[in-house]
Amino acid sequence: MSLRRVAILFAFSTFALFAVLILSLLYYYRGGLFLETLLSERTLFSIRLSVYSATVAAILATSLAVPSAYALSRCDFPGKDAIDTILELPMIVSPAALGAMLLIFFNNPVGSWLQTQGVQFVFDSNGIILAQFVTTLGVATRLTKAAMDEIPRRYEDVARTLGASPTAAFFNVTLPLCRRGLAAAFILSWAKAMGEFGATITLAGTMAMKTETLPIAIFMKLSTADINETVVLILIMTAIGIGTLYAVRLIGRKGLHA
Repeated sequence: MSLRRVAILFAFSTFALFAVLILSLLYYYRGGLFLETLLSERTLFSIRLSVYSATVAAILATSLAVPSAYALSRCDFPGKDAIDTILELPMIVSPAALGAMLLIFFNNPVGSWLQTQGVQFVFDSNGIILAQFVTTLGVATRLTKAAMDEIPRRYEDVARTLGASPTAAFFNVTLPLCRRGLAAAFILSWAKAMGEFGATITLAGTMAMKTETLPIAIFMKLSTADINETVVLILIMTAIGIGTLYAVRLIGRKGLHA
């Protein structure tokens, strides 16, 4: 068997693994229950909260990732390797541990003082955004840096020889050339934030109609052994995630042929 056929076989095997997991949910699928659960006030609140918090967290993460990635990609400075390494923290530390770190921070004098200034994070919807932001920042920075690394520095050098300042070269050359990488960083950060559970539940809790995102709603239904409604919520979340990613792929393809 040729290498090409083996590779394709493994690709289909990977697809089959996830397809089987999704299709297995249909065993507990109940059509009437799906609409009832989807249109319930609690589910609609969880969807709105998840989409809103994930969008805000992804915007914040991407906004901070752009200048950070530029520094790591284009500049040499003391501590660069340490910063580049610590970006992996959300990937090597479990989300629950990361959430515990945030919770402990807000229980020390500095964190307590910050909360007395009017912005609450512990057991509050702001804590959801913060937890999602912290868990996605490393991913957004890493993806943005990878996109900038692909752009030859000579393009910026040429712009500077033509009279452009470093800032002008960044905004007029670097950013436009890595726009697809930035879009990918935002989308993947958003998707990761949508599915974030460990840090969110540790910092923001599980209060219905206040801090209950879709992943937390799934956990709460499963904890009461309500398999049928758990399946409905999983299908809703899967549909939102896959639908968004597929739509972005279609838009990207149209952009390439435009």
